[in-house]
Amino acid sequence: MISSKSKTVIVIAGPTAVGKTQLCVWLAKQLDTVVISADSRQLYRELTIGTAKPSAAELDNVPHYFINSHSVTDPISAGQYEREALVLLNNLFDTRDTVILTGGTGLYINAVLKGLDDMPEGDATLRRQLQQQFDVEGISALQAQLLELDPDYAALADLNNTQRVMRALEVCLTTGKPYSWFRRRSSVERPFATKLIALQRPREELYDRIDQRMDRMLASGLVDEVRSLLPYRHTPALQTVGYKEVFPYLDGEYDYDTMVDLLKRNSRRYAKRQLTWFRHQNQFHWFSPDQTGGILSVINED
Repeated sequence: MISSKSKTVIVIAGPTAVGKTQLCVWLAKQLDTVVISADSRQLYRELTIGTAKPSAAELDNVPHYFINSHSVTDPISAGQYEREALVLLNNLFDTRDTVILTGGTGLYINAVLKGLDDMPEGDATLRRQLQQQFDVEGISALQAQLLELDPDYAALADLNNTQRVMRALEVCLTTGKPYSWFRRRSSVERPFATKLIALQRPREELYDRIDQRMDRMLASGLVDEVRSLLPYRHTPALQTVGYKEVFPYLDGEYDYDTMVDLLKRNSRRYAKRQLTWFRHQNQFHWFSPDQTGGILSVINED
């Protein structure tokens, strides 16, 4: 592994629809470098419209990694992402001093920068019981249980992400300790420096951008994309905002307008949780995406 701190990872983080992709393409051209995606869904080649991947033109203009790199049939964990991203960084640092890491998945960003927590092994029997409880009682029962057992984690977690809720409950019930207790280990020392930048916009502006993006996704064929993914609907990547709202519509559980309302509402709530998570890190320099001068100043400061 490259051991010189002269190598730098520039993190461009922020909520969905804030404008990360466009800024990173511009920034990569300014710095003559490449972009590594830290998005837990854009790496799946089967998911396109609902993940707002960079456009074909953007991918042609600047090399991107972890875009269309894996399949939903072989889900990637945060630990696997960490291992693969570190190998990639090592290779990229052979020929460049700076690499951009961008996305809204805080767990993936922390995995690269700090390492992951040493979590207990899973319990297959308990996992099946939780899955059965979910099938019978729905996500609300699991959410209530997690709120009782680990309110600290529940306050920051995506409680609509079934897999994460069940994993947290599995740890709580297996160990007798809160899931958040295992997330407090000290960081791993990395052989590169970091510049941490997070993007934000006024709330109403961000929410309007989210609504408009969802309208474009629907016009581009989101429902047909989800229909094509019905065989994989129970994979972790599809238990997320932008996909899980469409499956019940296809099942006839509610009408089209209800689906659209849920897609937009849940996307706005997801953005709010992302902002809360990044603000709790207390390390980011916050900018609007159009404050490119300030962003470059942070990147260039010693």
